[in-house]
Amino acid sequence: MQLSMHHGLRNDFLVVLDDRNSTEVTAGPDMARQLCDRRSGLGADGLIHGARPAPGSDADVVMHLWNADGSRAEMSGNGIRCLAQAVARSKGLADGVVAIDTDTGRREVSISRGPSRHKVVASVDLGVVGPGPGVAGSELPIEVKEVATADLGNPHLVAWVDGDLLADIALGEVGPAIEAIYADGINVELIAPGPDPDSLVLRVWERGAGITQACGTGACAAASLARRWGMVGSTVTVHMPGGSVVVDLVDDRAILSGPAVHVADIEIDEAVVLGG
Repeated sequence: MQLSMHHGLRNDFLVVLDDRNSTEVTAGPDMARQLCDRRSGLGADGLIHGARPAPGSDADVVMHLWNADGSRAEMSGNGIRCLAQAVARSKGLADGVVAIDTDTGRREVSISRGPSRHKVVASVDLGVVGPGPGVAGSELPIEVKEVATADLGNPHLVAWVDGDLLADIALGEVGPAIEAIYADGINVELIAPGPDPDSLVLRVWERGAGITQACGTGACAAASLARRWGMVGSTVTVHMPGGSVVVDLVDDRAILSGPAVHVADIEIDEAVVLGG
């Protein structure tokens, strides 16, 4: 079985495309848990299956995403850019638009050449930033200036915290404590004003993956709520441990722009994936 590894700001994904394999791949939670394990597998934050579209569809690919723990994720802003890069590479394209059907509808990713043949710049309209499930629980385990939830197909809780304390918060404890409040889990973004106007600093706990270096949908949720709170304007640079993205807020929609990097092409024995 052929896969490729990509990352968006060190938020890394294994991508398997039906079009690169002789038979359609049967991906699922077991494969995700096995391949994403950083000690017994290849290691990644998630597994993306780029399935062939149904006959008559004008999509380039259908996106199915599993987190490292095998749970399904409806959307990933970094993951969809990585999938678009994988599809473009399989077609021999360095620039263009990749139409991707997802659990949250059609998303079109525009890619352009980056500084090297392994890196592209990708932009995707992730749609309307909707209301999330609400702030549940009587108390959060941290002090916040503002807190709210948002939805981009996947749920987010965004908390504005004291910038002097952001780096010292024990995210490995706070993240799962907040996620446990929600029956379906939730992504947790802690934010503070960034070093420049219209910028934010963000740390993230992702359901199904834990602490990651970046989160694309989380950056969009944070930018949207930060604008509501008067922290930023309509074009926001979001700084995360893995790097920075730009979020353009147009009406209620979020357009995410950032890099996608191809790391490696990988071929593994299917018997290994199937437990042989």
